[in-house]
Amino acid sequence: MMMLGVRAHDFGKLTVEELADRISEKGISYIQLALSKAVAGIDTGDGRLNPGMAYYIRDVFQRKNIQIAVLGCYINPVHPDRDTRKRLIGRFKEHIRYVRDFGCSIVATETGSVNADYSFNPENHSDASLKTLIESVGEFVEEAEKWGVIVGIEGVARHVVNTPEKMRYVLDTIKSNNLQIVLDPVNYLDENNYSRQDEVIKQSFELLGDNVVTIHAKDFIMDSGKIKSVEAGRGSLNYELLFRLVKERKPYVNILLENAKMPTIDESLDYVRNIY
Repeated sequence: MMMLGVRAHDFGKLTVEELADRISEKGISYIQLALSKAVAGIDTGDGRLNPGMAYYIRDVFQRKNIQIAVLGCYINPVHPDRDTRKRLIGRFKEHIRYVRDFGCSIVATETGSVNADYSFNPENHSDASLKTLIESVGEFVEEAEKWGVIVGIEGVARHVVNTPEKMRYVLDTIKSNNLQIVLDPVNYLDENNYSRQDEVIKQSFELLGDNVVTIHAKDFIMDSGKIKSVEAGRGSLNYELLFRLVKERKPYVNILLENAKMPTIDESLDYVRNIY
């Protein structure tokens, strides 16, 4: 059985009821919900989360048989301004405190950039940036341990954690079962290694497989010498290999589509279901 879902904000920023209706119409039962990106009509800003809000959002989705698999809180944990970084860390901790009320146990983010706008900077791959990231994630994990929930971090080639090896280092340094991995194989591919994608996918599972709590599913093409993300089934990712490893290492793990655009979502859903 395939636990297939989507990122809610790929359906637009809508009221909770509208989101639930649109997602349900596609027969989808699992979502990643990034409140600030997906939910309209409710102020989900800093300090606004509370159990009642979480119950309401959870219940609207549950009435449509949709479970919130991951609560997305995509902050920049290495933001160059200390005060801003402190505020963002506080926002992530707020999500940790209330994630259980959403019927969920995972709060996820990427690993950031030393540029405030999240664009690439060569310093992202420096030891200093990695040290800052580990300090921030350590704070997340300390809070998660208090509440019995999971912090999920996601590596990206242009961000601070850009390889499976570096992600393994973060796990080994923080040493907490409350820190786990959101794995998107395309994220670890770039112009230098895309032709070795099988090796990268296998290495991701060898180094991180025990810690994977969610899979993100998208595809990639090469466009003018650069990696470009596209919808699942419209690129070159070796889904046969990916799903074989998923079945071996993480049966029934949530697989959440990215870039699930309305004109092509049915095609992507059919593609991944058929491959699986």
